[in-house]
Amino acid sequence: MNKPRFLSAAAGLGAASLLLAGCAADASSAPAAGGGELTKVTIAEPVHGTGYLPLYAAIDEGYFAEEGLDVEVTTLTGGGHVNALLSGQVFGFIGGPESGAVANVKGADLTTVANVVNRGNVYFVAATGQEMAEGEDLAEYLSGKTIAGGRYGGTPNAILRHILIENGLDPETDVTLTEVEDSSAIPAIIQQGQAEIAVVAEPQLSAGLQQGIWGEPFLNPLELLGPYAYSAIVTQRSTVEEDPELVQSFVTALERGQEIVESDREYATELSAQEFPTMEPDTLEALLDRAYADELWGGTYLTEEAVETALQVARDGDILDDSSVPQTFDIIATNEFVGEQ
Repeated sequence: MNKPRFLSAAAGLGAASLLLAGCAADASSAPAAGGGELTKVTIAEPVHGTGYLPLYAAIDEGYFAEEGLDVEVTTLTGGGHVNALLSGQVFGFIGGPESGAVANVKGADLTTVANVVNRGNVYFVAATGQEMAEGEDLAEYLSGKTIAGGRYGGTPNAILRHILIENGLDPETDVTLTEVEDSSAIPAIIQQGQAEIAVVAEPQLSAGLQQGIWGEPFLNPLELLGPYAYSAIVTQRSTVEEDPELVQSFVTALERGQEIVESDREYATELSAQEFPTMEPDTLEALLDRAYADELWGGTYLTEEAVETALQVARDGDILDDSSVPQTFDIIATNEFVGEQ
C-alpha cells in the first residue's frame, strides 16, 4: 500500500499557506507515471482519524490517480481546515456541513459535495474511577462535572452541547467545559485529573482504553442521533460551478474508497494499521468492530435527514445562528456528483 502524504498539524495554517498555494480550484499539475499529468488537490482535515479511512483508501489504492488527481491531505487543527478553504489554499476540507453553514452566514459560499462519515462520531467516556453507576440518571451524573471536549465551533463540541441541553443542562452553568483547540490534548487533561468526562472520537477513544485512561463509552451519540452528516467534503461553490469535472473526478474516486472500506474489513484493518502504527492490533480490531457495528460509514450520498440533523444539532448547541441567513439542505449540500443512494 502506498502511504498518503500528510503535513504535521504542528505546521499550522501559516506553514500550509506556503506549502499549499495554488491547490484549490486552480490546482497545480504533477507528472504522472504514464507521461500525462495529475491535477494536484489538497484536502484539509481537522484531525487524523479512522473515520476518514475512505479518503485515505482512495489515495492508497490509487483511485484518485486513476481519475487524474494527485490528492494530498493536510491536518490543520483549531479550525484551520475551514480557514484554509476560505483563504483558497485547499480544494476542500473534510468536516461537518454545519461548518460550511457557519461560514456562509458570515459571507462565504460553501457547499458539501459528498458524505464520508454518516454518524455523530464521538463517544462520552469517564476517567477511570469516575464511572457512571448503573441506573444513574444521566443529567444528575453529568451535573457539576468538568468535561473535556473539542473547540467551540467544531462538530464534537456541537454534539456535546446539544446532548447537555437535551438533558436539561446549561453548558455554561451546570457543567464546566474544557474546550481544547487540539483534541490530542484531551487524554492528558483526563490523566492529570483536570476533567472527569471526555468526548472523543477514534482512534483516540481506543488509544485511551488501551492506556487505561478511561473506560468503555457510557453514551454513544452514533446510536442516539442516527444518520448524521458528521464528516463530508466541503468546497467552494465557485469550484463546483467553474470546474465541475474536477469535483466529479474527486467524488468518483472517493466513492470507490468508501466502497472498499465498507465492504472489505481485511483491507480496512491493513490500512488502519498503516495510518495508526502505534495502535496495538487487538485495539485496532476492537476499534473497527465498533465502527462497523455503529454503521459509521454509509456511502457518499448526502441524505436530507443526515444534513438537517447536523445543522439542527449545531443550532441547538449555539454553534450555528442562521436566523438571518437560513441554511438548508438545498443551500449547503448537493448530490450532483455522487451516485444513486
